[in-house]
Amino acid sequence: MVPTTKWVVPAPKKTLVVGVADMIASNDPVADLVTYSLGSCIGVTVYDPAKKVGGLFHVMLPDSTIDAVKAQATPYMFVDAGLPRLFHAVYNLGGDRARLVIKVAGGSQFLDSQKVFNIGERNYQAVRALLERNGLPIRAADVGGLACRTVRLSLATGEVTVQSPGIPVYQL
Repeated sequence: MVPTTKWVVPAPKKTLVVGVADMIASNDPVADLVTYSLGSCIGVTVYDPAKKVGGLFHVMLPDSTIDAVKAQATPYMFVDAGLPRLFHAVYNLGGDRARLVIKVAGGSQFLDSQKVFNIGERNYQAVRALLERNGLPIRAADVGGLACRTVRLSLATGEVTVQSPGIPVYQL
């Protein structure tokens, strides 16, 4: 009698791409959420490890008061308009506020090395202030500098990786 062997083939990975001034929340365990080339923009990941639900937000500007009409049409362009929507989307998928792991990357002085506008720093300060006001701690951050970053969130594991040109991929 020949023994039978069962092969387990893992489900293929799925990549959901978050564009500039956009957000995706998901509970698909085979999905990775990724956003590319964060310069002065900030990428915010939110993940509930018990429910394996998370979201990724790619935000461009700190404050929607500069253009209320634009904020209505494109809320994910602004920290104050888009960040609450990220959390509500994760909550609607079963995420629990008490378990959330929040990580932040980006906010470089990309194309602004003289710090004339400080958009990257202002974006990070706006994210941090809004989270602090709501009692939500940032677990890890990689912000500032001059390099752009690509951020990836694995919904299977909660692992957040960052990649910059010329630097090996690292876990945040």
